[in-house]
Amino acid sequence: MRQRFQDKTVLVTGGAGGAGEAAARMFAAEGARVGIIDRAKENGERVAAEIAATGAKAAFAQADVSRAAEVNAAVEAITKALGAPTVLFNHAGTIIVKPFLETTEEEWDWLMAVNVKSMFLVTKAVLPGMIAAGGGSIVCTSSISAIAATPMEVVYNTSKGAVHMFARAIAVDFREQNIRCNAVCPGFIRTPHGMNEVAKLTALGVDASESVIAAQQGRMCEPEEVARAALFLASDDASFINGTHLFVDNGFTAV
Repeated sequence: MRQRFQDKTVLVTGGAGGAGEAAARMFAAEGARVGIIDRAKENGERVAAEIAATGAKAAFAQADVSRAAEVNAAVEAITKALGAPTVLFNHAGTIIVKPFLETTEEEWDWLMAVNVKSMFLVTKAVLPGMIAAGGGSIVCTSSISAIAATPMEVVYNTSKGAVHMFARAIAVDFREQNIRCNAVCPGFIRTPHGMNEVAKLTALGVDASESVIAAQQGRMCEPEEVARAALFLASDDASFINGTHLFVDNGFTAV
């Protein structure tokens, strides 16, 4: 196993499950001290404990990433336990699958807060430490939905479009501080989040069957495939890749 993150502190939001958990485990396997921030306390503590049992250093801090006070406290706790993060995987996010005319203002505000405001809050909390350390790398989880609108997901599509530009703008603003920022953009993923999306689309009459997904992207993406792409972007292997969007969709957006 390569040790691309030896002696680095890596922070993963949404690391208590799915692709975030897969990434947290892979970062640790490559030498990182891994901090996990998530709302899911039990799962987050479990993942951190299992990573620590391998001999790696890991810590968990519970937070709603849409709330500034909780984010700041969580980043402070991770920094105290592991050191200032110089790698950030901004992965936390969720979805609303619902007809647009039935979507409430409260639902719009909530999803934009979880998917977009969280990027602002966590990145803002981590950047001073990265700058002080002389540089760092940020990866934000966007989606195919940033450029390929999916039915019954207007708010989600909009939020991921914002994440797309957030990653690009941070890259431009902080390039001179030796900080890179990129986005990883998955297709349909075989995670609880992804399978819940498929079930909700199906219930609303959208054909999200196995055969349709196979036609769009060959098969369901596995969480580890997203994680490997995120690790690449976060690592020095991608040292001259900045402000880009890496699609992990097996050609979904190429058609």
